[in-house]
Amino acid sequence: MPKGPRVDNPAHPDLRGQPRIGIDESGKGDYFGPLVIAAVHVSPDLEPELRLMQVRESKVISDGRALELAKDLRQACKHSIVAIGPEAYNRLYGKIKNLNRLLAWGHARALENLLEQVDCDLAIADQFGDERFITRALMDKGKQIRLVQRPKAEADLAVAAASVLARAEFLLRLKRLSDEVGTTLPKGASQQVELAARMIVKKHGQERLGSVAKLHFKTTQSVLEGIGPA
Repeated sequence: MPKGPRVDNPAHPDLRGQPRIGIDESGKGDYFGPLVIAAVHVSPDLEPELRLMQVRESKVISDGRALELAKDLRQACKHSIVAIGPEAYNRLYGKIKNLNRLLAWGHARALENLLEQVDCDLAIADQFGDERFITRALMDKGKQIRLVQRPKAEADLAVAAASVLARAEFLLRLKRLSDEVGTTLPKGASQQVELAARMIVKKHGQERLGSVAKLHFKTTQSVLEGIGPA
């Protein structure tokens, strides 16, 4: 029987110079758009190239830079991207009813897909919730890998690369959804987001909201209460 992954939570693991897979997500806190998880394999010989490309976590670079950098990363690195669109996200959340478990499912899926392309026994990801969520998701597939989880994992080059790929994919898909509904879908969960959601409901009906938004957010209740009965 295959063993499950080993989980380490060192305070400051130095993984430079080791072949590893970095995993990160985008869209978790955004009402509109998909949840995207990316996994990127970084070998020691690739690290200097990624540093020359000035790969940094996506939160500290502009959207435009993330989109440009992602083009280079897709060519330079073996990678896997799992994009869970709003409709699929809402179905999964309805079954799982826990965001950390849903994140773990996506992380495990991206990691397993990449392990079909590369041999690697080390992965690093941000620490979210109970570590057992992701280890159980991986054990379901019997993958054997050492998984390092820590806060601010984006400081690692492999995770930073994954964050850029995830962000770029999120932005591309958010733009596509905006074009489909004829309304600009803002990032985040601000008042602008709520106004856009109300516009969608008024133009297309309440049912359309589930095709562009994560319905378990409190924003949904605010939007529907604000519109009131027809």
